[in-house]
Amino acid sequence: MVVGVGHIVFRIHQCNSLKEKRKVVKAIVARIRNHFNASVAEVADNDIYQRAVIGISLVGSDRRMINAKLDKLFNFAEDLGLAEMIDTQLEIISL
Repeated sequence: MVVGVGHIVFRIHQCNSLKEKRKVVKAIVARIRNHFNASVAEVADNDIYQRAVIGISLVGSDRRMINAKLDKLFNFAEDLGLAEMIDTQLEIISL
């Protein structure tokens, strides 16, 4: 079993309240979940208006497939254009 874990940091411009942030984060999370069937959640910086940290995980049997899907997922999240992607991290764990 192979587990792929990703971490994306977004900067949300023109955001002045948690309500505005929540709207953007929910849109990003929903689109990634629907398109990639991945586990996605906001994992850090919950009270900072202009910064969102999204955690992603995928499970499969092939290391190359998980790596390729996470790379596509990162590109998809950046191409959404809802927020500026400022950092990504990727880790693949074989169990």
